[in-house]
Amino acid sequence: MIRLFNLNDIECIMKIWLESNLDVHNFINKYYYINNYKFVEEEMKKSKIYIYEENEIIYGFVGINDGFIEGLFVSRNNRSKGIGKKLIDFCKQKNNILSLNVYKKNKRALKFYIREKFKIEEETIDNETNEIEYKMVWNYDR
Repeated sequence: MIRLFNLNDIECIMKIWLESNLDVHNFINKYYYINNYKFVEEEMKKSKIYIYEENEIIYGFVGINDGFIEGLFVSRNNRSKGIGKKLIDFCKQKNNILSLNVYKKNKRALKFYIREKFKIEEETIDNETNEIEYKMVWNYDR
């Protein structure tokens, strides 16, 4: 089931956020995420987030703002089980255009978004990490 985030979910989604970033962004110094934890936690509380859960257990979530996917995260033991796809499909149902940024070195995520019909529109450098990232866009009309 996909539902809107509430403040009772914050501890669980922050655990998934940190675990996921440390796992998939191992090319970025782990202290970048550790040092930004409290800031991100406060931003999460103000964001539009949709949770994927089964039997009251949260397995993943997506943050979205005016069609921009701020982040898509799935817990470590539940990746590659269709949860990310369900969250993206949910976003597609609510938006005609979606965009996001993904690190070039995050090959697994890049492959996932390409499979989900996102197209690379632009290549930039993330000023905070100095890593190359792609702006990717999905259009309903494509």
